[in-house]
Amino acid sequence: MEDLSYYEILEVSQNADKTTIKKAYRAMAKKYHPDKNPGDQEAEHKFKLCNEAYQCLSDDQQRSTYDRYGKEGLQGMGGGRSSGGFDDLGSMFEEMFNGFGGGSRRRQNPADMEKYPLDMNVDISVSFNEAIFGCEKEVTFRYKKACQKCKGTGAKDGKLSTCKQCKGQGQVYMKQGFMTFSQTCPVCNGTGSAATDKCKSCKGLGYDEVKESVTVKIPAGIDTGNRLRVSGKGNIGKKGHRGDLYVTFDVQPDKHFIRDDNDVYIEIPVFFTQAITGETLSIPSLTGELELKLEVGTRDKQRYTFRGEGIEDVHGHGKGNLIAVVDLQYPTSLNDEQLELLNKLQESFGIESKPHEGLLDSAIDKMKGWFK
Repeated sequence: MEDLSYYEILEVSQNADKTTIKKAYRAMAKKYHPDKNPGDQEAEHKFKLCNEAYQCLSDDQQRSTYDRYGKEGLQGMGGGRSSGGFDDLGSMFEEMFNGFGGGSRRRQNPADMEKYPLDMNVDISVSFNEAIFGCEKEVTFRYKKACQKCKGTGAKDGKLSTCKQCKGQGQVYMKQGFMTFSQTCPVCNGTGSAATDKCKSCKGLGYDEVKESVTVKIPAGIDTGNRLRVSGKGNIGKKGHRGDLYVTFDVQPDKHFIRDDNDVYIEIPVFFTQAITGETLSIPSLTGELELKLEVGTRDKQRYTFRGEGIEDVHGHGKGNLIAVVDLQYPTSLNDEQLELLNKLQESFGIESKPHEGLLDSAIDKMKGWFK
């Protein structure tokens, strides 16, 4: 079930509104609540996942981050733990289970709770060329591994005492009018317990950091923001379970080609005489050279599209296009011979070389009439 997305865990669609999500959560929490399934560890695990999913999806900010970056994107926001101010989950459970087993709630053993998410993310930079054609890169990263001496608790000899701030609840409550709000205890981070003495080996962190390298095969067409999942290369928890490593890519820009999704743009400098006569030019593409046949009288910024000469879609949905954009160039200075030739050329076109005269004459006559 942990392989499912938060939406799949609650059995709702990704565009579900808050009311639908809350209704689905109530049903799932009631189904898997430990009070209803005494001694059933699988049900207790599913209950935890439902709780984690709801706490994320009921928070607009966390939900937006999760939709874009997945679970690892929530690491800096509490790893899917609610920041408070939405629903008092304790009150919700009391409402759902009032009269059933005395409304009591079972808490997970603090010694079993992880101090960090098992999934992790690493950002890497790749060149434009590497992203377009794919490659293999060695990724070096540091992952967390539960400290063996304190069993991942951060406490000397693994000995924990009840958190004085939340009195072991893991949540602190605030009342505002008739509403009660809860938030994660800032002292114990929701575990309900704290170290009597810090573990000297890990300095109370509860984990050691280990350096590792892995070779990642990058598919052709990868783009900035795309992620690649490397199974079983994430952080290691207290019981030896290891999460996944997510590699997020940042593609460096190219000097000549500009990427727009799977399309590629390239600016082609064209001298004005080439545009006038409609020359055929050789231009670079991603795979070699192409012939660009200019139309007679090509305009500045005119575009020419080469179908299927763009970037291969990373999901295998074909290739984009190459778009050549004309950048019309004019001489910055003329010698006497060039000026004479241009004047002769202009005269050879006759009235066609002065298209402005008829338009401007009528505009001037109209303007004169304004002052009569």
